[in-house]
Amino acid sequence: MSKVVTISEASLIGLHAVVIIAKSDELVNAKQIAKLTNSSIHHVAKILNKLSRKGFLVSKRGSNGGYRLDKNPEDITFIEIYEAIDGKLNISKCPFSKPSCPFDHCIFNTVIQKMTRTLRKYLAEQTVADHM
Repeated sequence: MSKVVTISEASLIGLHAVVIIAKSDELVNAKQIAKLTNSSIHHVAKILNKLSRKGFLVSKRGSNGGYRLDKNPEDITFIEIYEAIDGKLNISKCPFSKPSCPFDHCIFNTVIQKMTRTLRKYLAEQTVADHM
């Protein structure tokens, strides 16, 4: 079944983590982000590694290690971070992915499409710099 407008916990952590890192003048490690977001350090570490592989972050290993941005905050949109973690945010037409509805009219009308478009538009308009 297709997804209906969702933001995963991983995306929420990723979005918050990138803003936290952008606001810091020093390297920020996974433990600090886990504490600030009340999340599992292992989950945060996986997300940060993914964002590093996608080119948003640079990591430095070691006792004084952590993460910093690899791009300017004004060049990173929330939709890019979201899609790096959760994949493409598609505009859903039907939550059941059916070519025809068993009813005379869609019981959701166009609310799912509107919600997804609104979320996509918001994420595309927001940059990390907007939240520093």
